[in-house]
Amino acid sequence: MFHVLPGDPGSPVILHVPHASRELTERARAGLLLDEAGLTDELDHLTDAHTDLIALRAADTAPVRPWIFANGLSRLVVDPERFPDEREEMRAVGMGAVYTHGYAGRRLRAAEFAGGELLDEHFHPYAQGFTDLVTERLAATGRAVIIDVHSYPRRALPYELHGDGPRPQICLGTDDFHTPDDLVAAARAAFGAYEVAINTPFAGAYVPLTHYGRDEAVSALMVEIRRDTYMTEPAGDPHEGLGDVADALAALI
Repeated sequence: MFHVLPGDPGSPVILHVPHASRELTERARAGLLLDEAGLTDELDHLTDAHTDLIALRAADTAPVRPWIFANGLSRLVVDPERFPDEREEMRAVGMGAVYTHGYAGRRLRAAEFAGGELLDEHFHPYAQGFTDLVTERLAATGRAVIIDVHSYPRRALPYELHGDGPRPQICLGTDDFHTPDDLVAAARAAFGAYEVAINTPFAGAYVPLTHYGRDEAVSALMVEIRRDTYMTEPAGDPHEGLGDVADALAALI
């Protein structure tokens, strides 16, 4: 389940919000080896809480409204930004397209769990839906600019493969092919009031496989916001910083 919120017909910008939801399907919930306390703990740490609110506020205040593509389900159903096969390095910690382990290494699903039904029901339709939106923006405007809206905790979680580096207020994830220098410069300027670093603690930017490494008209940037910048961790309410972050994102748009 995903939601597409239309933007201005002339806008090439797509705000992608993949990890803001805590919703699970009955099938996904039934396959988890967690009691309610354990499930709440996983959701508290793995959900990019309130990033949907940040995207909505930024869209509402941007001079030209961007398009929003938002995941309506938790990443504990499927993680739409993973590869579904052996190319995904997060499979090493049990957090590929369908998670078998949680943020601290706790087993979430049985060892024999394959996840094929969840991939068929959610991962592949999501990927197709996002691909369709990118293709539509290309046809309408001649380009597509994907801005991934994520968040991450102030302290590294055990699952992080590259958690030893700096943890700035804003991490910009880039791709060698799809992230032009002027997009990075625009992001640095928009988030000028914050501590900004590139590809630390998370790297890369999401582009549908149909266009990945092939279409220079598709550009992408991941914006990772350190959670204490706008909310009370691990799963509390947003504070006044949320508006400031959203305004900076609107400036980038």
